[in-house]
Amino acid sequence: MTALWLASGSPRRRDLLRWAGVELTVHPTHADETRRPGVDPVAHACELAERKARAASPAPNHVVLGADTVVHRGDAIYEKPANPADAVAMLTTLSGGVHAVTTGVCVRAGDEAHTFSCTTVVRFRALTSEEILAYVATGEADDKAGAYGIQGRAGSFVAALEGDYTNVVGLPLESTLEALARVGVLPKGRGA
Repeated sequence: MTALWLASGSPRRRDLLRWAGVELTVHPTHADETRRPGVDPVAHACELAERKARAASPAPNHVVLGADTVVHRGDAIYEKPANPADAVAMLTTLSGGVHAVTTGVCVRAGDEAHTFSCTTVVRFRALTSEEILAYVATGEADDKAGAYGIQGRAGSFVAALEGDYTNVVGLPLESTLEALARVGVLPKGRGA
């Protein structure tokens, strides 16, 4: 079986893959995350995934998986909050409206790379300022794009979701497993 390097320090991506039965080692890379002028959020997510995958230097016979998730509305991207006030501002902006969550994924085997994206549309119910402040105080918003984690307490903020739930967690699992299978990375117990 081909070994997988996850070029991301995200515990959510690691956990999703392990939950699906994929054996992996975590090797976070430090790629430039600057958004190029004029690049839309979906293309930006794909570029970041490619940068992360290409920054890895795996051993022979290893496949690299790079991924990056962006929360966006229109052309505006909601990054990880810089501080609690930033998290409050983001959640206040997202409250009562619709936004998109896009994950760019790059699977690299040797010199070959396959990049794709998945976008999920999320609608938040109207949040009170007290709810937002209480959520930010938990620290759960600190390291998450858009200042929320759907798999945690912020799951109660979601009024509707259209698309892949695991994508909002941080990795579109079904599409990723299909891409990994094409290069020989299979979940435990699943033969070729």
